[in-house]
Amino acid sequence: MIATRATFVAHAVAHPLKKDMKEKSTLIKLNNGVQMPALGLGVLRSSKEETPKAVETAIKAGYRLIDTAAAYLNEREVGDGIRRSGVDRSEIFVTTKLWLTHYGYESALRASDSSLRKLGLDYLDLYLLHWPVPAAFDATVESYRAAEKLLAEGRVRAIGVCNFSPQHLRNLMERTQIVPAVNQVELHPSFNQRELRETDAKFGITTQSWSPIGGAHRRAGDAQKDPLSQPAVLQIADKYRKTPAQIVLRWHVDHGLSAIPKSVRRERIEENIDIFDFTLSPEDLNVIDALDTGTRSGPDPEIFDANTYPVKVED
Repeated sequence: MIATRATFVAHAVAHPLKKDMKEKSTLIKLNNGVQMPALGLGVLRSSKEETPKAVETAIKAGYRLIDTAAAYLNEREVGDGIRRSGVDRSEIFVTTKLWLTHYGYESALRASDSSLRKLGLDYLDLYLLHWPVPAAFDATVESYRAAEKLLAEGRVRAIGVCNFSPQHLRNLMERTQIVPAVNQVELHPSFNQRELRETDAKFGITTQSWSPIGGAHRRAGDAQKDPLSQPAVLQIADKYRKTPAQIVLRWHVDHGLSAIPKSVRRERIEENIDIFDFTLSPEDLNVIDALDTGTRSGPDPEIFDANTYPVKVED
């Protein structure tokens, strides 16, 4: 069943982020009224040694969204970085994700408790299912029902999914009560997921972009698919006196997306959030839109399962 607007409002939890002098990101209102920063720090592949400092640096630079996951194995370190920043918990939007080996109703509830304990938090701002797992979709549905319970109990402020296709979303919503607030997917100019974004918008779901500046395309040195190497992006960067990464991140924000670039380097962390003093023209957005190749750099959600990315998440 698809939830009504009344359901969204009923499940909004009153922990509004406050705007202050150091907070630089604009806010996106989710479909249950909760506000989420448009730009955040991702910590995939951030080591346990690097994560606390990266999180602390990001928060001091103005970030108010930190995105982690049980499978990243750095939830404790994210919590450490938040506390070291000296910024009040209520000012920071914290996301984590349920890993596939803990899918199922009761196991999902236990896993959420474990994530909260590792993070050292009393509640989460956003709790996501990490992948749809079509081969075990019943367990995916049961996990989402557990997330609905956490939302009803106030343990989380919003719930959502990652890597769900339009059909995955429809299949989920036919069997659950609450429309996901967020769908976090691979999305960048080389893989801009136009159809998925349109489906998310139709249902009032905010699209959030992982690998927002190119992901594995960049790491592989694929110049034809690396957004930051495209002449069009370089030309627009010169026009606005910004870096190519800043142009691409602004492209996400101007399309109403949330982006979570990952970095552990202070200069990159600071560069990535320095995008709120300009906007791209409609013509510039169209030029960047045209860079789409339709090619993923990450895994295919249709065949992803726990064996694709073997990781043991300890309680």
